[in-house]
Amino acid sequence: QVQLVESGGGLVQTGGSLRLSCAASGSISSINAMAWYRQAPGKQRELVAGISSSGSTSYTGIMKGRVAISRDNTQNTVYLQMNSLKPEDTAVYSCTAVLMNEGFERGYWGQGTQVTVSS
Repeated sequence: QVQLVESGGGLVQTGGSLRLSCAASGSISSINAMAWYRQAPGKQRELVAGISSSGSTSYTGIMKGRVAISRDNTQNTVYLQMNSLKPEDTAVYSCTAVLMNEGFERGYWGQGTQVTVSS
């Protein structure tokens, strides 16, 4: 059984910062790519950032320049540092990971953490 558990969300004022964490646990041999997505009410889920097993990062344009993704392979954890937050960043942020579990490579999702940015 593999679980991804996000934390670090909450209510923050415009211009503030948050650091999200996503920890993977269970029967994991290795973790390949990890990523953060977000979904605002009434909108489609969108990719925020991704990171490879070697630490190479990629960002979409939605939060470029205001967000940084990182990971700690010893803790099976991926982070998302978000700065200069805006009300339009309000969304449920979810992490995903492609990992080896019991000999098979599978994708997993966390349950999400709410981020609310007040104006």
